[in-house]
Amino acid sequence: MPTRIPKPEDFNHLSPSLCISLVFPEVPETTTAILILFHGLGDSETPFATFAKNLNLPGVLAISVRGVSPLPPALLGLPDSEAARPTKHFHWGDDLTISTSTGDLDPDPGFSKAERLVMGKLIRETLIGKCGWETNDILLFGFGQGGSLALGLSSRIREGEEVVDVTEGDVTTGTSFKGAVSIGGPLPASMTPTRSAREKSRTPILICHGRSSESLEEDAVDFLKKEFIDVREVTWKKSDDSMPTSRDEMLPIMQFFAERLRGW
Repeated sequence: MPTRIPKPEDFNHLSPSLCISLVFPEVPETTTAILILFHGLGDSETPFATFAKNLNLPGVLAISVRGVSPLPPALLGLPDSEAARPTKHFHWGDDLTISTSTGDLDPDPGFSKAERLVMGKLIRETLIGKCGWETNDILLFGFGQGGSLALGLSSRIREGEEVVDVTEGDVTTGTSFKGAVSIGGPLPASMTPTRSAREKSRTPILICHGRSSESLEEDAVDFLKKEFIDVREVTWKKSDDSMPTSRDEMLPIMQFFAERLRGW
């Protein structure tokens, strides 16, 4: 299928299961790559659409995706008046569970629903099936829990998708993305293939975190290096894993995007 520029109406069938915000290049016809953004726990797609607009990557269509489930008002500690309004706070997990070891929300609640909707409906059915793009045209960016989803999808995709070719029989296609960036989000074990003889994922990844990160500590980084061929790590001077707020923090992300957009 020839590649064509996606139109807003191409995504209408995703709603209400998956809500997105599109940010087209200034000249949509110049689109040569796609960036999918995943917000953090308790956020929504709107701020990340603004972030994508500020990135202003040339020739890149940005798709900011809303988390697949709303956070319960009680968990947010909102007053009753606020809790009665439509929520603006979402998450990516299959459930909200408390870790028995830390007492905090489990960082790996399972991402089956998000995988089915994002990988199955948005990427394979819409971007590839309808519009003719390939997985190596697609970049992923996520923050916190959204970063874990970006890494998890990049891990899962190494298994590819079996399609039947009339001349070659069963063929596995689309086994890597153009690249993925995670801010403070580790790779979920639940999104790692269980085969002991599995190959490493070929999707290049960049992880960014603060110097006192609890999510991307040494063991989490080692786990990534066991599962991915190309892992770049940036440790910021600040202690936490918050979104980048300075030129120095953004520079390695922009350099990674620039390199990946020149490749393939």
